[in-house]
Amino acid sequence: TMPHKVTGFQYCATVTETSRMLGVVAAIRRNKDGSWHGHTTDGDAFVKAQIDNGATIEGAKVLVLGAGGAGSAIVISMLEHGAAEVAVHDVDAARSEKIVSLLKEKWGDKVRVGEADPTGFDVVSNATPMGMEDGDPLPLDTTRLSAEMFVGDVVAGHGETAWIKAAKEAGCKTADGDAMVVAVLDVMCDFLQDAWVAQG
Repeated sequence: TMPHKVTGFQYCATVTETSRMLGVVAAIRRNKDGSWHGHTTDGDAFVKAQIDNGATIEGAKVLVLGAGGAGSAIVISMLEHGAAEVAVHDVDAARSEKIVSLLKEKWGDKVRVGEADPTGFDVVSNATPMGMEDGDPLPLDTTRLSAEMFVGDVVAGHGETAWIKAAKEAGCKTADGDAMVVAVLDVMCDFLQDAWVAQG
């Protein structure tokens, strides 16, 4: 976890493409020559949690709220899992623009800067820390959520957040941050096991 994600990156001789773009790792394994290979698991774990709880990502229109380290990784993983479009919104517009510009060359019009409005989206994901403290504002106007949307949250260990509560009240299927914590175990195991397979 932070701040070790940045420090760990500096120890790695090789990293996955996502880690290279974001400058962070969450898991590291040995290469055959003894050097370290790193990967950031946030995006993969978040998307796995959504899928495991009923979300369809392939072909979906996705809104990601928050373009920090976790949010940026989630944007990438959503695209890698076949999302038709990913819009990114952050209260710091420069952060949204940064991740979109990084991904434009590979993903083109599938990724863009968005607004804090879920209208027309299939999947709406909170990748901000809003909900970690009582009284935190909601990341968007939840009266605009509708039952056909799937709503996710990165906030873990704080019970049912106001964001997830509002989504359930709107009739949405949801996956909270605790589901992401469960999913990351499988993601990390797969990443580490790949080394054993590769090295035979």
